[in-house]
Amino acid sequence: MTGDKIRIGLFDAKKYDRQYFDEAVAAANDAEPDRYEIKYYEMRLNPDTARLAEGHDSVCVFVNDEVGEASISRLAAAGVRLIALRCAGYNNVDLSAAARAGIPVVRVPAYSPYAVAEHTVALLLCLNRKIHRAFNRVREGNFSLQGLVGFDLFGKTFGIVGTGRIGRILAGIARGFGCRVLVSDKFPDEAWAREAGAEYVPREQLYAESDFISLLAPLNHETYHMIYFHSLALMKPNVIIVSTSRGGLVDTAALVEALKARRIGGACLDVYEEEAGVFYQDLSDTTIPDDVLARLLTFNNVLITSHQAFLTSEALVNIAGTTMESIRQFAAGQELANRVSE
Repeated sequence: MTGDKIRIGLFDAKKYDRQYFDEAVAAANDAEPDRYEIKYYEMRLNPDTARLAEGHDSVCVFVNDEVGEASISRLAAAGVRLIALRCAGYNNVDLSAAARAGIPVVRVPAYSPYAVAEHTVALLLCLNRKIHRAFNRVREGNFSLQGLVGFDLFGKTFGIVGTGRIGRILAGIARGFGCRVLVSDKFPDEAWAREAGAEYVPREQLYAESDFISLLAPLNHETYHMIYFHSLALMKPNVIIVSTSRGGLVDTAALVEALKARRIGGACLDVYEEEAGVFYQDLSDTTIPDDVLARLLTFNNVLITSHQAFLTSEALVNIAGTTMESIRQFAAGQELANRVSE
């Protein structure tokens, strides 16, 4: 493929995607003049929009694009030879179908773990100290402190499910607040835990003893709905759950029931299992089509952001740069360092 023009179709494109990918493509073309061409599509990739990939060598997709068997079949028919995820997770991709079609899949395994870890703490602090409620009150001239009592993080127990790069950074932040840190992971690293001042425990113990629980595990068949009726019943009545990884880790119906019964203290959600079609959209002039999400928004002890934990300038630079490097490797016939296998 040396010397051939490489055409890229980026789906679910937002203004910030265009800015950072334009810069990354320009840098790639500085090294190989006029080699790379990118076209942006505001719509998400799905079996119906996959036809737009005609004439592209690669498609670049995000967390809510539908990259199942039907989409992949149409991408292959359109001549697409590479699927590039501009995110770390790949649960929305049918890797078996991609392998059968002979289309490699690459991802961005690490863009800014600090961004997600820091957003996790920001959500927790905002909900605990009721910053969002105080902000709205003051704007309306209400300076009362009634109902705004929070609590210190110092001395509390911070549970972290998943000790990849984000989880480890979060553990350090939690220790900085003076928290006891409990962690759980399928592949524990005891040497790291000793150095970090964290303690690996069974997940059930983490649920039972933690004042805050952060979910940072990948989504797979083992972690799907890890937060459900049984696990919620193990938790402290004032526990705050913070989910910034994948929405499918939480059984939302079970969470709503626990909130209604006041069995937990609150929840901070940057991800939601049915977020596709809602998150990243402006629905301010319409009705939210998801009844469960609408119910969540009625709780004053629930804080929801629209899958924005990754959204820092540093992360966007790394996402665009890593994605373009994977495309360059593919164009050069080199080994794909960030390839995803079944």
